[in-house]
Amino acid sequence: MPLKTLSGKHIDPRKGRGAGINPEGRFEKITREAYDDGWSTPEDELPPLKTHVTEEHVKSIITRNDSPDIPFTQSINPYAGCEHGCPYCYARPSHAYRNLSPGIDFETRLFAKVNAAEKLREELSRPGYRCQVISLGANTDPYQPIERSYKITRGILEVCAEFNQPVGIVTKNAMVERDVDILALMARRRLVNVFISVNNLDHDLARRLEPRCSAPRRRLATMRRLSDAGIPVGVLVAPVIPFLTDHQIEAVLEAAWAHGARQAGYVLMRLPWEIKDLFKDWLARHYPLKAKHVMSRVHAMRGGRDNDPAFGSRMRGTGELADLLAQRFEIACNRLGFNRGSRHFALDTAQFTAAGRGQMPLF
Repeated sequence: MPLKTLSGKHIDPRKGRGAGINPEGRFEKITREAYDDGWSTPEDELPPLKTHVTEEHVKSIITRNDSPDIPFTQSINPYAGCEHGCPYCYARPSHAYRNLSPGIDFETRLFAKVNAAEKLREELSRPGYRCQVISLGANTDPYQPIERSYKITRGILEVCAEFNQPVGIVTKNAMVERDVDILALMARRRLVNVFISVNNLDHDLARRLEPRCSAPRRRLATMRRLSDAGIPVGVLVAPVIPFLTDHQIEAVLEAAWAHGARQAGYVLMRLPWEIKDLFKDWLARHYPLKAKHVMSRVHAMRGGRDNDPAFGSRMRGTGELADLLAQRFEIACNRLGFNRGSRHFALDTAQFTAAGRGQMPLF
């Protein structure tokens, strides 16, 4: 529960953070609730929440999945946790495996996999490795603010370029521009594409919804920079939030097309068990007059529930409103010309080479 004053009024979280509460993960046996007994520090004297980064050496770096509605089977997450602070983030529950909260902990207590490039080199060099596209940042943004100093994502890209390992990148941060030198070379060999996630163009909404991400207009500028460098760029309209961002789908697609994006996709907001209370708390604090309407639309597209975890429907939703959303997206994409040059975005796995791992031929 969020902190309350004696009058019962909710206290807003510290500036620059998305989550306002820090609930225990589903595996914890003990729960705690903050309560103002009249002796606490005044609201205007609360210390700012700092970001704590723990460096860790991992035993492996490539994660594999067999989910039928995810377009990749391999992924790499350079970090655990994400400072961007989006309250809707489906990845937040993963912090529970570290006995940390999917709330404030997820965006303030981060883990940097400092030996990621070294482990990737080892795994790509194994005789049993079979090349498939690697998705970079499926459970965290590979270009979140701490990448500026750690450069773990850049190290991973350098190894991928050396091995001709194809990579698909999804990010909300303009920092991806830093690696244009590597990405442009890989793009010439059809080894990389980049999707920029943008779900609205409203600066004020984006500042509240994605507090430490690049502003929407900055993400659009990044699309143009990458496209001009010959790097295939797409836009991911995600997540689509009913009654809050869904009306901006066409505007986002039009702006992305104008800035060089040529592929487009969308995902309906998902609210797994730990996320639903975080998002409802965020709604109550920032958009109290819209909160009931937003959740009503969510329920209409999720079979009357906060979330639908079923394969096949969890990304798109069900019902009349979900069908209408899909039609709007398809019509807008067809009108603008999105998704026609899929071959341009297809990545080539045939060029993969692991120098030094093979042996001399016997004959």
